[in-house]
Amino acid sequence: MEITPPARHPAPVSQGARGRVLVVDDDPTVAEVVVGYLHRAGYAVEQAGDGPAALTRFAAHRPDLVVLDLMLPAMDGFEVCRRMREHGPVPVIMLTARGDEEDRVLGLETGADDYVTKPFSPRELVLRVDSVLRRARAAVPADGAGPLSGGGLSLDPAARQACRDGRGLALTLREFDLLAFLLRHPGKAFGREELMREVWGWDFGDLSTVTVHIRRLRGKVETDPARPRLIRTVWGVGYRLDLEEGPGTPADADRAGAGDRRDGVDPAAAVPVVPPTGGRSR
Repeated sequence: MEITPPARHPAPVSQGARGRVLVVDDDPTVAEVVVGYLHRAGYAVEQAGDGPAALTRFAAHRPDLVVLDLMLPAMDGFEVCRRMREHGPVPVIMLTARGDEEDRVLGLETGADDYVTKPFSPRELVLRVDSVLRRARAAVPADGAGPLSGGGLSLDPAARQACRDGRGLALTLREFDLLAFLLRHPGKAFGREELMREVWGWDFGDLSTVTVHIRRLRGKVETDPARPRLIRTVWGVGYRLDLEEGPGTPADADRAGAGDRRDGVDPAAAVPVVPPTGGRSR
């Protein structure tokens, strides 16, 4: 992996002023560079070289964010992420030398908040850490934020709880924020870029992450996810939440379901989604 060594930087801010980050990577060179850049950016950083050590450090000192390598000895990053998520939401950025679409989707479904393919720019990784943490902190509702409801859905931002027809929904942090945003703007169509920016505060990233989370959210709120009547695909635009559940348009529902199932094609854009290149397995 090629990583440019640290060059000239402004004077670092006090370490820990911006939060605590746990870096999990069994490659000492990668870990050293990532830790160094995060330190200079003002983060307090702890380090682990494998899954069990990561879980031990996670339990002892709950971090604000985890930078987690996918290819770890003894226990892979997917399992580490699952076990961390059992203790509550924590932002996770996955690192991997594998850029396969299947791996990226599985990482997101496991609960990762972002996915970075090696080789990567350490400066870009710091920006992604900044962005994910901003979004996670903004997800904490302000005092007085009231419940949202419609179409059989109810959501309490303060309690971070959501229900469909009185039945609790097990939503990830991203899914919850996406549903809350759509409930605040019913009947309005949003493109993937808008959702990425408005819901998660990203100015850059893989647009297919939006498609993945729409599909997963449909699987939890729709009676028939293959023929969605709440979260509709607006062909060529994006997605829209319809709170008035009518009979639906078969062609629209079929297109939405088929579009989301096609590997590498987004129903909102109808163009191929090209996985990032440059990654290599190790």
